[in-house]
Amino acid sequence: MDALLSILHAHEAFDLTLISLVFLLAGLVQGVAALGLPTVAVGLLGMMMAPRDAAALLVVPSLVTNAWQVAAGPSAGPLARRLWPMLAGIAVGTLVGGMLLPASASADAVAALGGALMMVAAAGLASFTLHVPPSGERAASPVVGLATGAVTAATGVFVIPAVPYLRGLRLERELLAQALGLAFTTSTVALAASLRLAGQFELREAGLSFCALLPALGGMAIGRRIRGRIRPEPFRRCYFIGLLGLGLYLMLRPFLG
Repeated sequence: MDALLSILHAHEAFDLTLISLVFLLAGLVQGVAALGLPTVAVGLLGMMMAPRDAAALLVVPSLVTNAWQVAAGPSAGPLARRLWPMLAGIAVGTLVGGMLLPASASADAVAALGGALMMVAAAGLASFTLHVPPSGERAASPVVGLATGAVTAATGVFVIPAVPYLRGLRLERELLAQALGLAFTTSTVALAASLRLAGQFELREAGLSFCALLPALGGMAIGRRIRGRIRPEPFRRCYFIGLLGLGLYLMLRPFLG
């Protein structure tokens, strides 16, 4: 506790307030739309810091919320055995991608983050869906995992291409939510390991990430209350439009001086 308090005192109140507001908003989106906490948090924080620094703040909120999503579903064992090639690919792709990522490529990483957000938004607005036949699942799973891990290592966004792929498996709704939770939990653990190996997830970052958990959970609670009072589809459309604009800004920012 003393270490956590010293971390808080070492930061400007404005910075801590801004980070709290970002995670409050990200949690609210997650509570209403059942998606978006990692993407919104990393996207907004990417306006203020390097994507991997933003991803370090995401570790604890993402791990807690996604592990909760896995635990809330049916038995995860059979699903994990089915998806293990993709999950293993995510872990390998994230760790290897983190080791190969140049430390000086922060401007390129911001542009890559913007491009990833735009792809997520475009797929959501177009209601893009894949169809993955059972015969192709075994070959596709590790490739999708490796690609998702590479994107995660570079940008902190672990949606592309894992989410379209999992939706393409045509899983029942509760199983899909649990599959997404498994993928995101694996991505979060692998990202934390990658950041730790690179010296980017030390006590300071872990303490701030733990502090971000409280506003994230608060936002989710508010979002769940709102969800029953609004139509979810217009909200999701506004979310993807906002994500598209944020992604475009981040992609162009390194070139605007």
